[in-house]
Amino acid sequence: MKSKLQNIVKSVWFLAAAGFALGVLVILGIRFVSYQPEEAVHYHANFAVYVSGQREEFKGPSYYEETSASECNTEEREESPLERAHMHDNINDVVHVEDHLVTWGHFFQNLGWAVDAKHVKTPNQVMIVNDQNKVVFILNGKRIDEVNNLIINSEDKLLISYGNASDQDLNKYYQTVASTAGHYNVTPDPASCGAGAGEPSLRDRLNNLF
Repeated sequence: MKSKLQNIVKSVWFLAAAGFALGVLVILGIRFVSYQPEEAVHYHANFAVYVSGQREEFKGPSYYEETSASECNTEEREESPLERAHMHDNINDVVHVEDHLVTWGHFFQNLGWAVDAKHVKTPNQVMIVNDQNKVVFILNGKRIDEVNNLIINSEDKLLISYGNASDQDLNKYYQTVASTAGHYNVTPDPASCGAGAGEPSLRDRLNNLF
């Protein structure tokens, strides 16, 4: 009688263990098959900066970030602040955003600039607001007080003006802000690590199991 009871208990434990193991295998199998890597962030915005009525051209290689294909293919690549928001290919009116929660302040910091309601700082000079000159921000057609803490959204259009521009001048400046971000959003960007992620590898799927 005791031996029969022990056999029953063993059978129950065996079935429970087998069922648990089977359940785990099913869950892992589903995770393996259905795994898709997180979609890379990559979108664009447009901007323009005017200083005393002259549009800033952002000339010089220091303003542009280039990413090679070899860097994009390295495993566990660490993204630098410059790669989060930058310009490249000497196109001076398009911001490439490649991370979450990137602000306009981050972008201008990457350029070596600082902008707020009291001053505009470039790599070469600091321009302070005074009785004759002011800083104006126009984002998507609306005047705002500050931009540093505002997240860059896809297809944003930002104008920054320092000087004594009239409302009519500001309107003219804003009309010159490009509207090309939407085009870049749907155009493959070979210089971006966010382009063409492709199918996850076997190693990616295995790493995602646990």
